[in-house]
Amino acid sequence: METIKQFNDYVMGTYGRFDVVMESGENRVAAAEDGKQYIDFGSGIGVNSLGFCDSDWVEAVCNQVKSIQHTSNYYYTKVQADFAKKLCEETGYSKVFFGNSGAEANECAIKLARKYSFDKYGKGRHNIITLVNSFHGRTIATLSATGQDVFHNYFFPFVEGFRYAKANDIADLADKLDDTVCAVMIELVQGEGGVIALDKDFVSYIFDECKKRDILVIVDEVQTGVGRTGKLLASQNFGVKPNITTLAKGLAGGVPIGACLADETCCDVLGKGTHGSTFGGNPLACAGGLVVLNKVCDREFEKQVNEKAEYLRSKLLEIEAVESLSGMGLMIGITIKGKTAAEACKQCLDKGLLVLTAKEKLRLLPPLNISYEEINKGLEILKNVLSN
Repeated sequence: METIKQFNDYVMGTYGRFDVVMESGENRVAAAEDGKQYIDFGSGIGVNSLGFCDSDWVEAVCNQVKSIQHTSNYYYTKVQADFAKKLCEETGYSKVFFGNSGAEANECAIKLARKYSFDKYGKGRHNIITLVNSFHGRTIATLSATGQDVFHNYFFPFVEGFRYAKANDIADLADKLDDTVCAVMIELVQGEGGVIALDKDFVSYIFDECKKRDILVIVDEVQTGVGRTGKLLASQNFGVKPNITTLAKGLAGGVPIGACLADETCCDVLGKGTHGSTFGGNPLACAGGLVVLNKVCDREFEKQVNEKAEYLRSKLLEIEAVESLSGMGLMIGITIKGKTAAEACKQCLDKGLLVLTAKEKLRLLPPLNISYEEINKGLEILKNVLSN
């Protein structure tokens, strides 16, 4: 197709793309340039939390475009103030820094943790423990934090000061906790690592030990946050509150955003000139984010997310080729029999269903407001693909 040729002529080939040109979307169905429709079980890798072109979201973003699209962070905007207030009140955090992506949110968290420790203890207490199989972004610092060798090629040297502990291995973590550590950074469900949830005992140990040692806990909720696991934050499912939580992906419903939330322990660590972002807190993102939060934080909406997650999981387990499920809520990893996840993903696409992969698993991240009719149609396609 002409669009694909033009795209490949002028855009760096950093992604393995399918030969589909997406043109429009409505509810939870995308339409390609050739008119073919696709039920969305991936939500743009967890970004389109309200599906395609939700009417309230569209109205808010379009109205903001007509008002003011950008102003530098030398000035204030009411929409950013409103969004920050809503986000902090709903999550229980004191303050937030806005960026444009999950990697940026995690960069902020890394800087915040290191400065917190430097301010109190001086140099030398800068190490951050992350987990084997983790994923925290593609910048040099967040790649350094990522505990997967597959991402650690080509780009040497990496940023120093990161250690990798085995997930759910208390002894290994304890061995790496010493007086040079300023933070432990984890995903409560490792998304790119295979949609694997951490054990609650392991999480409790992290929080208990870090509190004793004045070590900050950072939870990367770039993929798990904003209702994805059945609660606004995945940490709420574990009964813990990190010092720092990072968000992105579904937070603004499709407009680029990143957020680093900090509690009273460290919310004032980053002062003037210590961090920044040209587009952070952009009015369009904040307008979209307010709509997302107003919907996702509604208790009835949350109830429906959990009910749909339970329904989807139960139906998946009825498919003979499904060996097991992992993850939480509407963040689902599927171990399948008979073919690879990559093969199944491509076959689903050919039949009109958008799914994702995570290592050897299929991964589902459907929009949070997906209908039962759309779930059933998607399941029928998936069942057909896995049965043949």
